[in-house]
Amino acid sequence: MTGRPPVADLATWQQARDALLVREKAHTREGDAIAAERRKLPMVEFDGKVEVVGAEGPVPFVELFQGRDELVVYKHMWWDGAPHQGQCEGCTHMPWHFDNAAYLNARGVSFAMLTTGAWDEVAPFVEFMGYTQPWYSVRGVDGPAGGDMGYLTSYLRDGDRTFLTYSTTGRGCESVNGSIALLDMTVYGRGEVWEQHPEGWPESRPAGWFWRTNADGDSSWGEDSRPVPQWTRPGATPVRTLGRQGHCH
Repeated sequence: MTGRPPVADLATWQQARDALLVREKAHTREGDAIAAERRKLPMVEFDGKVEVVGAEGPVPFVELFQGRDELVVYKHMWWDGAPHQGQCEGCTHMPWHFDNAAYLNARGVSFAMLTTGAWDEVAPFVEFMGYTQPWYSVRGVDGPAGGDMGYLTSYLRDGDRTFLTYSTTGRGCESVNGSIALLDMTVYGRGEVWEQHPEGWPESRPAGWFWRTNADGDSSWGEDSRPVPQWTRPGATPVRTLGRQGHCH
């Protein structure tokens, strides 16, 4: 039988599982050690009075802390002028998997989404997607408050003073993506070409191949596709254009 793990009795499976658990625990401990070093990084002070735009209009960045000492944001890439289906499929991973910051708030940490999109474009997109976390436009705002998108970034507040403490991008943002973590626990994984798969496994595809589908549910990165969560939204209909012009930023 190809494309399947070998079949064994429970005792044999448990022995193999216990052997792998040793490596998993070492991986966890190394992650803890890295997190400890992360907490020791120096920080960068910046002007917390710089204005960003949200649902209530322009506000100083420091208000995103909501009176708490710490703030985590995700910086969502944006395609100017594109319809909902044309917005960044990779960045859709983050807000879709993070709906409620109650546990962060209990620990004294606020959460917000930032994007370079103009607020009059961002607001209807947020409403369509059903996002519940606060969003802000940082259009024209330099880093550390604005800057490059596609990052998870952490900040610290001391009164009216604000500091950048940590930032990560690429696979560093996967920590918030529960679907990716669950796929990594399955036999076939993500089904992406960079993964190691035994001979006979289903053919792997480029990274992120399942992030967009057409109306029939088939993987598609063409003009007929949407980021997959959008098909669950009321009013999502088949599309014929991504409406993208210029560059995502």
